[in-house]
Amino acid sequence: MTVAPLQGKITVNVPVERAFRVFTESFHSWWPSDYHIGQVEMAEAILEPREGGRWYERGVDGSECDWGRVLAWEPPHRLVVTWQINGYWQYDADPEHASEIEIRFTADGPEQTTVELEHRHLDRLVEGQALRDGITGGGGWSTVLEAFAKVALDQAA
Repeated sequence: MTVAPLQGKITVNVPVERAFRVFTESFHSWWPSDYHIGQVEMAEAILEPREGGRWYERGVDGSECDWGRVLAWEPPHRLVVTWQINGYWQYDADPEHASEIEIRFTADGPEQTTVELEHRHLDRLVEGQALRDGITGGGGWSTVLEAFAKVALDQAA
């Protein structure tokens, strides 16, 4: 069964380099703490800055829970990660079951960047439609991008 991709887009009034840096290096400062799959409260979300790097959460007790891997690291314009969280909101280590999230950063001028996100291949996930429905029901990727944009602007001030 084909599951339609999810998309999000936001424009933020910061240079493209800053947008990419805040998105990746300050991931923990803007990712909503309620959006976690670990057994305990999330202390931080971490995105390792390289191809093959991990994308994961660390719990308040120090435990770690993977979300996926970095497939493409092309600062300051493009990032692709696997999303290995299934429709039961559990990590799935099987790379055949991974969807992908691509984030593109496009400079609209020296002080403005458009950030576009596409979450694709949801049909690869176990219960991919349920996951899509859950993300959509929570406000979709736009909610996450809005949190990112707020922090990017705050850090620019």
